Amino acid sequence: MGLNDTPTGERLQIGIIGRRNAGKSSILNLLAGQPMAVVSDVKGTTTDPVSKSMELLPIGPVTFIDTPGIDDYGELGQKRVDQTKKVLRRTDIAILVVEADSYEFTLEKEILAEFNKRTIPYLIVANKSDLLRDANKIQVKQDLAEALGEKPEKIMLLSTVENPKVSANFLRIEIAKLANEHKDERYLIRDLIAPGDMVVLVIPVDASAPKGRLILPQQQVIRDILDANGMVAMSQVRELERLLMSLKKQPKLVITDSQVFAEVAKIVPESTPLTSFSILMSRYKGDLALQTRSAKELANLKDGDTILICEGCTHHRQCGDIGTEKLPRWIKEKTGKDFRFEFTSGGDFPEDLSPYSLIIHCGGCMLPVREIRYRLDTATAQGVPITNYGVMIAYLNGILGRVLTPFPSEEVTRG
Repeated sequence: MGLNDTPTGERLQIGIIGRRNAGKSSILNLLAGQPMAVVSDVKGTTTDPVSKSMELLPIGPVTFIDTPGIDDYGELGQKRVDQTKKVLRRTDIAILVVEADSYEFTLEKEILAEFNKRTIPYLIVANKSDLLRDANKIQVKQDLAEALGEKPEKIMLLSTVENPKVSANFLRIEIAKLANEHKDERYLIRDLIAPGDMVVLVIPVDASAPKGRLILPQQQVIRDILDANGMVAMSQVRELERLLMSLKKQPKLVITDSQVFAEVAKIVPESTPLTSFSILMSRYKGDLALQTRSAKELANLKDGDTILICEGCTHHRQCGDIGTEKLPRWIKEKTGKDFRFEFTSGGDFPEDLSPYSLIIHCGGCMLPVREIRYRLDTATAQGVPITNYGVMIAYLNGILGRVLTPFPSEEVTRG
């Protein structure tokens, strides 16, 4: 990711779904205004989900996900269909592509049912409308709507061949309408501070820190503070006491890397609100109340129980890695129990969570919010408590109540 790039997890995720050769890749190219995806008359050209990030005016940064056809068959074909369905976990807006001269929509109805089940806003694009020639377009829309069990206004007739610029503009406008109707206003910190407030960040620079840059949650918090017209002061742990003494008044909030909670909690006065980047990510993308309750379930686990630790990105694991080394060690030191640990990273997340007694997830800065919420919902539906790195580390250090005080009570105690 370049310095000026919007992180993947912050881009609107737009899934393009449909049968093989319905024109999904052609629509992606139409929206991009350039050949970003390979197109062919041969069915099944797209064999795996392909993500393409771009700026889509008037929306802004988006990621389009071009998917394999939902009508693929055979053992390999079914795996491709499964990959397409997996894309729905992170899809913010779906474009279902059908052929304008087709009326057999059994598979499409199944996908539409999935959209509704997952509350995914969607648009149906009836592609290849140029093949209709002199047909009554209004009647065609009505017939398609009836065949699909949808309202005509949900359907857009489109051709990627005739007047492509006009078609692209109309499609962008329809996508923008959906995006605005379902806009999800979320903030990391700006709703917790006022203009002129000072926020202190504690940022350890150790072997696991990326060379020459801050990690994504730190960058995002700084930007959110600036957007709120707040002020930022930063240090490592060893300079923190000196930094606090240099301030003319108590900071509004101290935010630290969760890994150094123990040291920072001793330095920061009890009267100064304290939390962590990971806990901010929990309220931003997840469910802070759920993850708070779930952390406390550690006390109920027994010897031999299995804990799943999930990392949202796929960075190279280093010595002292928080997920694979520090958390298991701290948990064993706190509980004195012999647990089993399993680990996942990136897009991997088991569908069957029955082997696990507890799930501990990272902040999820690299994952779309819908993917995070899918994981929380899946765990909840299967009765498995799921918490967050920062929440769990605070619990292990006996400061969970303290680091939750900066947040409105309803965010912490809901449910």
